[in-house]
Amino acid sequence: MRRALIPVSLLVLAGCAAAPSDPEVTFYADGRTVNVKPSQYCDLRSENCAVDPDAVGVLRVRPGKPVQISVPGDLADSAWSVKFTYRNARGEPQEPLRSKLFTERDPRHAYTLVLPDEGDQLESVEVQQYGARIETSTTGAFDFVARGTWILSVDDRAG
Repeated sequence: MRRALIPVSLLVLAGCAAAPSDPEVTFYADGRTVNVKPSQYCDLRSENCAVDPDAVGVLRVRPGKPVQISVPGDLADSAWSVKFTYRNARGEPQEPLRSKLFTERDPRHAYTLVLPDEGDQLESVEVQQYGARIETSTTGAFDFVARGTWILSVDDRAG
């Protein structure tokens, strides 16, 4: 009887030792929620990346409506920001904008994305977690390299 318990307990221990899954970001708009896995997730040096081109969430967002974004603790305790694209009320594409940079000094578990004007239509949202690697841009500025990226594609059909 005792021998039968050993293999079962080893199976339970093996299941607990599984690697943690990649963090998910939650997007909420118009009463709907979608959890999104990273489309790219790398080690802290922004190297050794796993890429999943199908890891894109889709939500319907009416013009001028906010999108709430919730991030897990590991992401909140790191450097991250939100980049987004949108069109104005006349349908003209606008320059992409970015939220402020959130850091481990002031952890942020949630962010509400509000567009500049009431008639603006959101097109896409990208949560970017930054790693330890810094590169010099063509302008001579320093840029943090994204470690993880979570993408929301906006369904803007009327209705």
